[in-house]
Amino acid sequence: MVFAAPGEALTRAEELLGADPSPLHASVAHQVIGIWQRDFGDTRRALAHLRRARDLAARAESAEREADVLATLGVALVHAGRTRAGLAAFERGVARGSGHTRARVLFRRAYVWWVLGRHGEALEDVRRAIPVLRQADDVIWTARALTLRATVHLALGSVERADADFTAAEALWDTTGQEHDKADAVESRGLAAFRSGDVPAALRLLDEAAERYAKLGTPTFMLTIRRCEVLMAAGLATEALAEADAAVAALDGIGGQSTRKAELLLVAARAARLAGEPQTSLARAAVAVRLFAGQRRTWYETHARLVLIEARVATGHGSGRLVADAAAVAERLAAFGAPAAPEASLLAGRIALDLGWTADAERHLAVAARSRHGGPPLARMTGWAAQALRARAAGSARGVLEACRRGLDVLDDHRMTLGASELRARATAQGAELAALAQRASLVSGGPRRLLGWSERWRATVLSAPPTRPPADPVLLTAMTAFRELAARAEEARTDGGRPAPALEREQRRLEREIRSRTLHMRGEAPGDGDRFDVGRLLRRLGDEVRLVELAVLDGRVHVLLCGQGRVRRFEAGLLTEAEVEAEHVQAGLRRLAHPGGEARLPLVEAAGARLERLLLGPAAAHLGSGPVVVVPPGRLHRVPWALLPALRERVLSVSPSASSWLRARDTAPPPGGRQVLVRGPGLASGGAEVPELSDRYAGRRTPDEGGTGAPPPGARTGGGTAGPGATVVLEGEDARVPRVLRELDGAALAHIAAHGTFRADSPLFSSLRMADGPLIVHDFERLDRSPYRIILPCCDTARFASVGADELLGLVTALLPLGTAGVVACTAPVNDAAVVPLMLALHKGLDAGLSLAEALRDARAALPGDAVHQATGWAFSAFGAA
Repeated sequence: MVFAAPGEALTRAEELLGADPSPLHASVAHQVIGIWQRDFGDTRRALAHLRRARDLAARAESAEREADVLATLGVALVHAGRTRAGLAAFERGVARGSGHTRARVLFRRAYVWWVLGRHGEALEDVRRAIPVLRQADDVIWTARALTLRATVHLALGSVERADADFTAAEALWDTTGQEHDKADAVESRGLAAFRSGDVPAALRLLDEAAERYAKLGTPTFMLTIRRCEVLMAAGLATEALAEADAAVAALDGIGGQSTRKAELLLVAARAARLAGEPQTSLARAAVAVRLFAGQRRTWYETHARLVLIEARVATGHGSGRLVADAAAVAERLAAFGAPAAPEASLLAGRIALDLGWTADAERHLAVAARSRHGGPPLARMTGWAAQALRARAAGSARGVLEACRRGLDVLDDHRMTLGASELRARATAQGAELAALAQRASLVSGGPRRLLGWSERWRATVLSAPPTRPPADPVLLTAMTAFRELAARAEEARTDGGRPAPALEREQRRLEREIRSRTLHMRGEAPGDGDRFDVGRLLRRLGDEVRLVELAVLDGRVHVLLCGQGRVRRFEAGLLTEAEVEAEHVQAGLRRLAHPGGEARLPLVEAAGARLERLLLGPAAAHLGSGPVVVVPPGRLHRVPWALLPALRERVLSVSPSASSWLRARDTAPPPGGRQVLVRGPGLASGGAEVPELSDRYAGRRTPDEGGTGAPPPGARTGGGTAGPGATVVLEGEDARVPRVLRELDGAALAHIAAHGTFRADSPLFSSLRMADGPLIVHDFERLDRSPYRIILPCCDTARFASVGADELLGLVTALLPLGTAGVVACTAPVNDAAVVPLMLALHKGLDAGLSLAEALRDARAALPGDAVHQATGWAFSAFGAA
């Protein structure tokens, strides 16, 4: 009962002790309390109760009872970090027990061997225990033993054997009422899914296990460790670090298991390294090494030493000693049969290469490269990275490019198993090193065309295919509706009283976590991206007039790849870090110019624009020709207001996350019918003043057979169904509610959404546009069958993005581009609401004349008054895509 209903078991054990039981029964009660404290509470109290249970069993002269308690005590001692005493308790327990009891003792010793990382001993003990447990028809303990054996197989990389044992155990659990063990089985299946490379299934199963544990009221420290491992594989290292640190604090607060604390510290160290926090990683790993050593857990200690070496290298402490240390770790991991052994060999080879020790590097890299042909995706990635470094050391650019291609193909296939765009974007970080190696090799040996091809190979890949549409999940839909209502109430509370509403905001954050969690469970539908970038096709589509400027960053310097007139030319520009600083200065200047009285800053902003041009375009600025220009910047430069650069200021200018994305936008056909949707949300300083004028303009040019008396179509301002082809739909007031807005946007030719925009740097897919009933978030847009062909977003922050992964952007605009939108006009900086109105009216005038978004935006800027506020407003807007 202590696992099936732990709270009830604890209560009954305490009641029994209050009734003056016999030594035999008191021994059972103390053992139950000891188990509860060991797994869910204070380890010191657990040891006290278990020692008392042992002594009472001896008084009762029951060898079987004493053996059982000794096994429980042995587990508790090992978890407390007292490994020698724990193993000694098991020796006595095995000696005292017989038959069925001894089999249970052997099972628990096998569990301890697994905790200690001694997998051979674990498999031997569980092999001896399972036949006896089966013969005794002990369903519960047989299922536990099968689950443990499967977990050991996973630690050794034997996924198929583990899956067979998990399946057999689950069939047994279905016949019992052991809810805790059932939850543990679900958790174990999540671990198996992760080891086989199925990240969405792993997250789904681990979340299901967490729900089951929550109903039992039991802590979930092991689950946290496993969930953090999956989060790191999904590119969510910062989240994993936060979860691991929180769990360490909680464990310390209850005086919990020392073994779990060490494991959590190891996970936190790995997460900190992946999150770019090497000093934090160093600190966590050092403590983990010390704890594991004291606990005599060599398997775990060796893994912690690997992370410690990685953290030292990341802090710039590469040395010959670290090569030797990494090689020793690799040998120990290989002896253990640990899947992490190739990582250690790759690390040793990488450090040796940096020191110029080519012979040593080749030896270690050759060992790491063996993993490229088998195992889960990230293990094969490690092998191909090692192979690429071997080729680079041998001076074979061709070998580097082939290894990088093969490695990125593996990651492509893995990435497309992920349904959520966030996971796809973040997963690309795993390929950043391969992409950089390939770019350097192509720069040396292949010329600008090859460099362009490799720049595109790993740029904005999240846009290469639409995300998997969220399922018709009632729980998800309910959570999104509740989230919207709560967000609206919280906003109303802030607006009315000027104060936040903590209770509402806490519930809002909870719902955000639920929505995000269920979205991350989605599996991808495509096996990979077969639409490879073709430089020749790009040049044909550009023709002689259009120039595409792709900015590639190699070793911190911007390289300009100028495409057009049938060729690709390369120019060197400035340092990326200097350009980022200058871009922030420009953003600050535009914010100031959005308010009256900032005119004096206009010359400073223009001068900063000229400096940005030198840093970002360099000599290429003089070779842009006179036609339209498409700029393809790296993710870290997404906030540059490109229209401010002198060479681009008077041009037809569009921005695209990648050349591939621009090609797809060019090839996207507008939907038949040409329905326009005009949306006006609440809370705008200008009141969305352009919307009524645009409504009259579009309605006024309707033909009689379209319904036309010059008024908006019937139902345009009411809650009716979706308007037909050619209609102009105006949604404002209560009509501008998210469900109605989404219905009208689906498949529209043009959407103009005047609504307050909010960018969420902490969670970019919760960036939103404010509607009458609350926020319209990116997750909502992903439910559309086809987003509007053209979208105009006239409010602040609608073109802000979070830069994640290798070179990916998450935000409102990038969510729309894979869903059928070919062109977006959006804002990269805060703007003056009143000055936006004439810009938008002029923009739509150009669209009425048949211009593209980029052409219409260029003419709209030219039509604005010449004062600083209006000029800054024009510069703040960009046209994205190719519509």
